[in-house]
Amino acid sequence: MKKYILKISEAIFTKHHYLLVIPIVFFISCATNAQSDVSKNSQKKPNIIYIMADDHTTQAFGIYGSRLAQLNPTPVLDSLARDGMIFDNAFVNNSICVPSRAAILTGQRAQTNGVIDLEGTLPVEKQYLPKEMSKLGYQTALVGKWHLHDEPAAFDYYQVLPVQGKYFDPDFRVRGEKSWPQNVIKTKGHSTDIITDISLDWLKNKRDPNKPFFLMHHFKAPHDDFEHAPRYEDYLKNAFIPEPASMYYNADNGSIATRGVHDSLTRIIGSSVSRRNLVRNQAMNIYPEKEIYKNYRDAGDIDISEHIPFELDAEERKYTSAVYQDYLKKYLRAVKGVDDNVKRLLDYLEQEGLMENTIIVYTGDQGFMLGEHDYIDKRWMYDESMRMPFFVRYPKTIQAGTRTNAIINNTDFAPTLIELAGGKTPDYMQGHSFKTILETGKEPEDWQDATYYRYWMHMAHKHGNPAHFGIRTKDFKLIFFYGKYWVDTEDPNATWNKESWGNDFKRHTPVAWEFYDLRNDPYEMNNAYDDPYYKEIISNLKIRLKDLREELNETDKNYPHIQKIIDEHWEN
Repeated sequence: MKKYILKISEAIFTKHHYLLVIPIVFFISCATNAQSDVSKNSQKKPNIIYIMADDHTTQAFGIYGSRLAQLNPTPVLDSLARDGMIFDNAFVNNSICVPSRAAILTGQRAQTNGVIDLEGTLPVEKQYLPKEMSKLGYQTALVGKWHLHDEPAAFDYYQVLPVQGKYFDPDFRVRGEKSWPQNVIKTKGHSTDIITDISLDWLKNKRDPNKPFFLMHHFKAPHDDFEHAPRYEDYLKNAFIPEPASMYYNADNGSIATRGVHDSLTRIIGSSVSRRNLVRNQAMNIYPEKEIYKNYRDAGDIDISEHIPFELDAEERKYTSAVYQDYLKKYLRAVKGVDDNVKRLLDYLEQEGLMENTIIVYTGDQGFMLGEHDYIDKRWMYDESMRMPFFVRYPKTIQAGTRTNAIINNTDFAPTLIELAGGKTPDYMQGHSFKTILETGKEPEDWQDATYYRYWMHMAHKHGNPAHFGIRTKDFKLIFFYGKYWVDTEDPNATWNKESWGNDFKRHTPVAWEFYDLRNDPYEMNNAYDDPYYKEIISNLKIRLKDLREELNETDKNYPHIQKIIDEHWEN
């Protein structure tokens, strides 16, 4: 640019057009300075790395003080969390991969963004978060698990797993000459390592250093089937993994909706660690060398004579403990790989001097049941499933060593990230920015004091979770199990994906309410819905639940077969 200015000036001086020299040089100089100012302003914006693991639940951290904390499963992540703010009440809108990710990308609830189950898609026009970040001058990238089916075309760069992807030697879909999803790159190694390799390569070699970056780094781990890298085979080998008491004795958790009359439905509802669930239990998932591996049964083939309470005698208790120990060691080995690879990202930021100007977010896409209530997987509105780990480090504005019990949910993530990047929450987003909480450590007086949850995929994937919705405050939880699939399977003209794996959509399960006093019953062991002491509290919660459903566009006006059940049982 300087040489260009000198050449123009020389030519003008040669012709003695002195009067033209000053304005032209001044104009070019101003333009150059303006470009420099834009670059400087862009650089003042914080970089953002959003790290998300799949099914990494709060129990598998040190910072959340669970029974597993003594194993020190996440030393790197714990240290990162202590450098910023930890959220104790972060919740998912629906504890299943695709709807959760859609909520995070859109800042919207399921019926607004159109993604209510695993078959939902998120077209480019609804990929709001990367679009908004681009408007703010950010270069955007997505690496790892995507699972939202349509091309993540709103990102400047992406390299994503096909659907769930593989743990070993995974393929990745990339932008290329062919149409989505035909551009595929093959890799060798373990997905947790490779996903980190790809992110580091983008940070080092592919991003524009003159722009702030927004990187969504999504691990596949520790999603089932918990395939860890070989180097972790001996990790926790001789350790005893603390076991949840509710795996053996579930007290009064649940209701007729989840247990049936005299516990008769426990044999097909809620995939289990023990052999309680005859359709799918954890031994069928984690022992590929055994005949039972993936040898699931169909609930419809289980005769009524088998619908009898499960007896956890001494032999079954010993068996359950052995399965649990193997299950948790596989899971925590996958978590260890995540923890170690986060360190690789942090090391890069430190080496490049980027650590202080980079907002680092860590979360899971939902919670996960690690044997609590003898359940595996997620989907439930019980806390272990619906609570998300969530913490943010940014030393410029977030004080280290802080934590909050303010209620947030995953529709709040996008508004917060946008405002941290210098923007404003778009009107079309339903979530709320908690930027003020991050920066002050205080919960605003008008901040939300409840969150809404809904699981739509009734009796899916041989996990056998009845459809339900509910409200959670800091002190209480109210759940309504309505027991029907979102498509009216009794309508002869209705259509749905009848090839969906492991579905039992046609089965209608009992309707029931559950209520938990979380102040006195944090592990949700006593369904107190019928306790007269809580009558007024429950009545008020129902009013709030109804209002929330209206406010969030989450009513069942488009699902009259479900609305009928609600109307019939609301006051029961």
